[in-house]
Amino acid sequence: MPPTGALIPADAPFSAQQESWLAGFIAGIAAAGRRESASATAPTATIDVLFGTQTGNAEFLAGELVAAARTRGLGGTATALDEVTPDQLAAMSHVLVITSTYGEGELPDNAALFWESLQSDTAPRLEGVRYAVLGLGDRGYDDFCQAAKLIDTRLEQLGAGRLHERVDCDVDFEDPAAEWTTTVLDRLVAETGAKSTDAEVDTAPAPTRSPWNKRNPYRSRLAVNRLLSAPHSAKEIRHYEFDLGDSGITYAAGDALAVVPLNDVELVGALLEHLGATGDEEAARLLRTEREIRTPSKELIAELAERAPSGELAAVVAQGTRSDLDSWLWGRDVLDLLRTTDPATAPTLPELLPLLRPLQARQYSISSSPLAHPDRIHLTVASVRYGAGQRRYEGVASTYLADRVGDEDATVGIYVQPNASFGVPADDDAPMVMIGPGTGIAPFRGFLHERAARGASGRNWLFFGDRNRESDFVYEDELSELRTRGVLTELDLAFSRDQAEKVYVQTRMRERSRELYGWLEDGAHVYVCGDASRMAKDVETALLGVVAEQRGRGDDDAAEYLADLRRAKRYVRDVY
Repeated sequence: MPPTGALIPADAPFSAQQESWLAGFIAGIAAAGRRESASATAPTATIDVLFGTQTGNAEFLAGELVAAARTRGLGGTATALDEVTPDQLAAMSHVLVITSTYGEGELPDNAALFWESLQSDTAPRLEGVRYAVLGLGDRGYDDFCQAAKLIDTRLEQLGAGRLHERVDCDVDFEDPAAEWTTTVLDRLVAETGAKSTDAEVDTAPAPTRSPWNKRNPYRSRLAVNRLLSAPHSAKEIRHYEFDLGDSGITYAAGDALAVVPLNDVELVGALLEHLGATGDEEAARLLRTEREIRTPSKELIAELAERAPSGELAAVVAQGTRSDLDSWLWGRDVLDLLRTTDPATAPTLPELLPLLRPLQARQYSISSSPLAHPDRIHLTVASVRYGAGQRRYEGVASTYLADRVGDEDATVGIYVQPNASFGVPADDDAPMVMIGPGTGIAPFRGFLHERAARGASGRNWLFFGDRNRESDFVYEDELSELRTRGVLTELDLAFSRDQAEKVYVQTRMRERSRELYGWLEDGAHVYVCGDASRMAKDVETALLGVVAEQRGRGDDDAAEYLADLRRAKRYVRDVY
């Protein structure tokens, strides 16, 4: 440092010592400026937003909530529930939980471990925690928003203080979710004294929302509609390709595509005829485009039972068992229920409309990769058709795509439903095990195309099956070509009806127990796609059996091994 009061000529050269001092002096000023700036914009309080999601909606809302909190002077992060331990939860001050419900009132896959630990006898007390819960669900199910209800109740039992009453959202969740977010943030600001700011004070990026959504779907041209299964197959599986045009739509392998269907005009006409309507009413248009007429709503069932208390439906409802009612309703649609009702007590068309659920988009796993097909999105869909005699029943969206798009409608309304938790490993060297019988192969076709386009060196193993090889081996040529190229390392097939004893994908998993466990030990990521009610559970049972057999340490050890895979996001499912 120069002597006090010494003057340095403006043109004098600096010594090495003087240059070192000056650099440090300038750096100190800069650091002080940064500290002052940081102090001015630092959040005055922090929150923890925890989400449980199966299809991505809760995760997206969590990201939006964190972004909105930043503008109120609140710092925070969005974290999957399974990534939080009870002890970490106990150390938090303000917790906002957003969770969907999966299956029969179950927690989503990325929240199951959290719930297991939270309901344990060893869970810590939470008196220092303030919380609020938002549930996403579908009122058409008996266990509507059950996951949110369970977490809300358990947090209260453990002593946490409720910041705001739980809100349970139906399928049209956007408006109530936005209202809940605003109210909760207002209360947090009041409690914490946070100061609103325009500065970005949190590291979490604000989520970006596509302009194309359920309220504004993109009208896409259906470029390809091709039958995959053989004509004599018991199933009708089709390959579709949607032209993205100039939409700007982007997607990732593992995302889902929502298809906005229209009801079958013949079914609408039969319904109008039964109701004595002309078809010219505005209500007729609503039946075609905006109301669910295939699956009867709980409101309609209750109304018809009340109008005809001595009828068959009322008798089944009065028994009070869900299984009996489900059995009676299986295969029946709105027209069937109206036909079992005395015309003298049946609702009129204007009375019927409020009793019908909104017609919802149907979501399908995308079966393509944007690296291989940037301008199109592919789907692999089984057309739903059943019944005989006077009534033939058809799936709303599956037969809309198969039979009527390009005939009745030139374009299809679509939008992407991101699924950040279901995608190929970030590490191109990581092995990948995919288990997807039937149309469960859809995302894995996209995964394989993605890995091929990326030149990933990681090994890939697919377990696939269906009823008969001759008629149901979809994408056989593609899979053979991918094997030849070395992209698909292992392919295990299970065609259940090709031999006397039924063989399923879980059978093949057990047969190759040693090799499968070896892949797990090598860091493989395991993916399951398909039916949630039976297949996914059977596959998990088989996976637990493989681990228990190979490790030789019992069932509890196998369960913990699988739990570790879940925590590491190396065991994920896309089930429905």
